[in-house]
Amino acid sequence: MCHSPEVKIICASSALTTKLRFMLRTAERGANKVETKRAPHERYLEAFRWMLRARTFEDKLASLYRGGLISGGVYLGRGQEAVSVACGLFLQKGDILAPLIRDQGARMVFGEPLLDVARTYLGSKHGPMRGRDGNIHRGRPAEGCMAMISHLGAMVSVTVGALMAKRFKGERDFVGLTTIGEGGMSAGAWHEGMNIAAVEQVPLVVVATNNHYAYSTPNEREFACHDLADRAQGYGFEGCSVDGTDLAACLDVIGSAVKRARAGRPPQLVVASTLRLAGHGEHDDASYVTPEIRKESFAQDSLKRAEAFLLESNLIDPATLETWRDEAAAEVEDAVATAQKEPAPEAETEDWCALSMRHLVDQPA
Repeated sequence: MCHSPEVKIICASSALTTKLRFMLRTAERGANKVETKRAPHERYLEAFRWMLRARTFEDKLASLYRGGLISGGVYLGRGQEAVSVACGLFLQKGDILAPLIRDQGARMVFGEPLLDVARTYLGSKHGPMRGRDGNIHRGRPAEGCMAMISHLGAMVSVTVGALMAKRFKGERDFVGLTTIGEGGMSAGAWHEGMNIAAVEQVPLVVVATNNHYAYSTPNEREFACHDLADRAQGYGFEGCSVDGTDLAACLDVIGSAVKRARAGRPPQLVVASTLRLAGHGEHDDASYVTPEIRKESFAQDSLKRAEAFLLESNLIDPATLETWRDEAAAEVEDAVATAQKEPAPEAETEDWCALSMRHLVDQPA
């Protein structure tokens, strides 16, 4: 077992110890400030650009929602982008991703076209949901991206089932990753899924984001353990905790967890500490978040923190950053403009089969 300010490893057995790299930051108070940083992760710049795309798109969604152009809820991952992008970045073709409502970054990295997302939120009949379902339930199962279930904790069992099916078919070198918020870690379905994952020793990574509020319920009313990653040992998982506002740490820790799962180690639990920088949804003003909480280190904006690191380290210049912002904005505007021109479904002519495509309905033997 090892401890650090940003990364804590809790092994499933006391004989197992995992060393994870983390960013060293030291500072002297006073006029002369000294800060020591290691070189960033080799995929840091790539990850930052995905974070920027996700934030740009979700800012646009918030604007559309306030303008009355989106039906249903809008749930943003603002402040959680470093965790989400890291979840998608280390997966490969043939892997399974089971995202939740704040995982736009992971979805995009894993291959979800931005146009499909815009079509779903704006109710286009050309979108993957054909304008017929909630905008967060979208998925691409044929490509390994599961459509999320609203019941919290349910995606763990779904992912375990998909991994076992791959095993039964003789497939190799695959991993499944699913996400959860700390509130969902108290749901019965989550416990059941974690148990069967460990019993069957499937190559699973569960990334839990502790954003310190389950909707409006604070941590002290959610759980009594010191660190949620401590639960890993009881399930038979290997577990670790990480600063969810630090992109480098998220890449190191989540990337290492995926690597360990792929190599045949026990299932992995990663708990990222951060703060939701928006309400539970755009309908929620988050007035319950205390001023004291907003001053905590885990309340930092992961995107701004990564941006500041890149500029301070001279890894990019302001002109390049502005170009990246413009490119992300243009990509988002193009997808939204295309979706807005497309027709909505016509209820009286719609083929209301249980599945989105008629050819997917089971045929009699």
